[in-house]
Amino acid sequence: MEKKLINRRKAIYTGLTSVGGLLLTGCFKKPMPPTYGNILRMGDAFTYIAQRTLLPGQSLAKEYGKSDISSFPATGTINPANPEIKFSYNKDYRALQQNNFKDFVLSVEGFVAKPCKYSMDDLKKLGQRTQITRHTCEEGWNAIAEWSGIPLSAVLQHAGILPAARCVSLYGYDNYAESIDMLDAFHPQTILAHSMNGENLPIQHGAPLRLRVETQIGYKSVKYVHRIVVTDKFVDANGDIPAGWSWYVGI
Repeated sequence: MEKKLINRRKAIYTGLTSVGGLLLTGCFKKPMPPTYGNILRMGDAFTYIAQRTLLPGQSLAKEYGKSDISSFPATGTINPANPEIKFSYNKDYRALQQNNFKDFVLSVEGFVAKPCKYSMDDLKKLGQRTQITRHTCEEGWNAIAEWSGIPLSAVLQHAGILPAARCVSLYGYDNYAESIDMLDAFHPQTILAHSMNGENLPIQHGAPLRLRVETQIGYKSVKYVHRIVVTDKFVDANGDIPAGWSWYVGI
């Protein structure tokens, strides 16, 4: 019986692997994030393929009315200005916070024609978008808030993104980072938010600038963003894959 069970498991695994291999190498020609390697990570690849194949690249996440805005916890947030938490402490962020972020600049570099540093005023001149959306946290809770910010696509276009660009990595002052592909980077609802519910972004929600990726689970929306790097290859900026997290978490 044990041998049969093992054989059945092996058969199921082999079958899934074959289907996955077919999808990855045959039917699906677009570049894939390298999360394929075991049966759990193969599930990531299926999710990525399904979302990218079945949904148009620019499908919008549902937007809500002001009456739907809810309380919004900031679980797991660590203020980078707190010197008592050494792994996330950043003295530059502390200085910016003490000056109410007047000297804040966003660096954009990598595969762009014009690497540049943008002040908040510079960024706001590139465009604005306001949206009321649901945040779905990996911890199981969700909340609705209004976000205002600059479309990430406007920033990348102003910097002159190069044709070979494949990934966009965003780095926060709290030493957190994430990367997204070009479809999500140019999604109309992917913004660099500077306001929440009509007010300047609070510290606990990532002031002065945070990413909002409305098509993915909450941990992709990096807080305290100060640096963007465009690359011509896949980058797992936060080490999600070796840590056992999915790199792509579409919703």
